[in-house]
Amino acid sequence: MKCPECGHLEDKVVDSRTTKEGEAIRRRRECLECGKRFTTYEYIEKVPLMVIKKDGRREAYSREKLLTGLLKACEKRPVSRDQLETLIDDVESATFGRFKNEIQSVDLGNEVIEQLQALDEVAYVRFASVYRQFRDVSQFMSEIKNILGEKDDDA
Repeated sequence: MKCPECGHLEDKVVDSRTTKEGEAIRRRRECLECGKRFTTYEYIEKVPLMVIKKDGRREAYSREKLLTGLLKACEKRPVSRDQLETLIDDVESATFGRFKNEIQSVDLGNEVIEQLQALDEVAYVRFASVYRQFRDVSQFMSEIKNILGEKDDDA
């Protein structure tokens, strides 16, 4: 580690501990040349999961983008932001374990839809209409009939 004071490349670690969140290690260092103390933080490098879009393009997975879509689908519905955060946590747990570096948007979207249907059916239909690109009312009706058919099967 290069001393910020004199530029010397040798130091000793005086103290080392994890941060409160446990995502980094804080190290107090002392330069062996000038004696100046300084702090460094060590983080695990995270390689972003890439999402392969329907047209073949790749983009980095964005939790924020997914949350924005879910917030739109759940607008004026009795679904809290905490519930959506939990839903995203569940989706990430279910998908990130199966896919190392890349995931098809279809696989990610299907997992989101499955989780959202269990949470709120209206939000599910809204999200599905955008995700599956419904082109007309008949596609909406077909999806609603599927939901109603599942409910009749459960009874």
